[in-house]
Amino acid sequence: MTDSSKVLTPPHTDPRTFTDATAAVERLKELYYEAVAFLSGHFVRCLSGEVPEQRHRAFYPEIRLISNSFHDGDSRLSFGHVTQPGHYSTTVTRPELFSNYLTQQIALLLETTCPAVEIGVSDTPMPLHFAVADDKDLVVPQEGAMHFTMRDVFDTPDLNVTHDAIVNAEGYLHPDGSRPLAPFTAPRIDYSLARLAHYTATDPAHFQNHVIFTNYQFYVDEFEQYARKMLADPSTGYTGFVAPGNQRITDSEGTITTLPKMPQMPTYHLQRPGGQGITLVNIGVGPSNAKTATDHIAVLRPHAWLMVGHCAGLRNSQRLGDFVLAHAYLREDHVLDDDLPIWVPIPALAEIQIALENAVEEVTELQGYELKRIMRTGTVATIDNRNWELREQSGPVQRLSQSRAIALDMESATIAANGFRFRVPYGTLLCVSDKPLHGELKLPGMATDFYKTQVTRHLLIGIRALETIRDMPLERIHSRKLRSFEETAFL
Repeated sequence: MTDSSKVLTPPHTDPRTFTDATAAVERLKELYYEAVAFLSGHFVRCLSGEVPEQRHRAFYPEIRLISNSFHDGDSRLSFGHVTQPGHYSTTVTRPELFSNYLTQQIALLLETTCPAVEIGVSDTPMPLHFAVADDKDLVVPQEGAMHFTMRDVFDTPDLNVTHDAIVNAEGYLHPDGSRPLAPFTAPRIDYSLARLAHYTATDPAHFQNHVIFTNYQFYVDEFEQYARKMLADPSTGYTGFVAPGNQRITDSEGTITTLPKMPQMPTYHLQRPGGQGITLVNIGVGPSNAKTATDHIAVLRPHAWLMVGHCAGLRNSQRLGDFVLAHAYLREDHVLDDDLPIWVPIPALAEIQIALENAVEEVTELQGYELKRIMRTGTVATIDNRNWELREQSGPVQRLSQSRAIALDMESATIAANGFRFRVPYGTLLCVSDKPLHGELKLPGMATDFYKTQVTRHLLIGIRALETIRDMPLERIHSRKLRSFEETAFL
């Protein structure tokens, strides 16, 4: 029988201080992969039949710093500094995946806050499931399938340390009293990386910094065609296209096959060096899917995400195919009520709004007053009942009218609200596909022409907007508008 009171761990190493961000990240990698190798090695021996006599435990690496000043650094930056004296720390996972991010964030801290950071081993155990997640040859069996009790020998994911208390601004402190340095802990990130691989059938390493969410397969087909066109022209800077199953092509003639069993949220990545390309996620229909996708993609710290999908037009003056640029959101989706109170306003972000409007002008070749012929700016309502039209309508219609809503869908407010919550710049450009209040329901015959003519340029507008955002300075797109009173130094 395993004596779980005896714990075998990797050899002790003292923390080290670093004044160079690159060197600090290299040390994080060393400590992380030492822990992974320790857990993986012992697990392989257990799989081969070795009977474990004690618990095996390894720990996440961590970053620590001490600030002795209230100096808040460059007032133009919403990140990269701490606002008050104290001890700060964060656990780290997958430092290879987050190498650029970690290097940038540590470098800013060394410039604005402290002369050195400390890199060492934390007190947070690394679950075996997460340690072997990147090893395709190792799979952790379910409890009961082994010749020993898994949780007696290895740490497993613990929901007590996997939470959103930091991003939800709940005044969270680490168990040792230090303030959080980053918006997510290592276990929370690992949890989401595992979920992303499951839901999207693509490795998190393929995700790009700019994300489009959509709710129809038509946009996926157009995105693949656009990607092939970009790969045919090396001057575009795009280097690859990844489809579910981690199928990657690097030229316009590459072959991609449809998986026998597609994931819940098929995801596609048009890659550029440094993750500066575009990821498209088909989240399907509904606020629950929208929340699930954004909950997990947020840990990758994207620079912007957009909702580009279909909606119901609520004004008689709108026509099928018209665009809707959201400048406010009526949240009747309810899936975020426990995390982000309904009284919290979700503002439009000027940088995103301008990028989207300019992209509409470029693609449609309409400007100024003429643009109003095909695009309305106003409130988008998001609801959690797809068949709301079948219920008594006077109450909902009155609320929609009082809110000045011009469109209704099932995802946009959820995506925007989670962008606000996770400090990820967000925006919404929808296309009117039906007008239920005016007798134009979404029926196959009515939608055919709309699908043929509008999907291509609608997707292109979203891509053009993200390409504009990509060229903006990071400090401009990640402004203070999304930051609360006490924020983490890491973006």
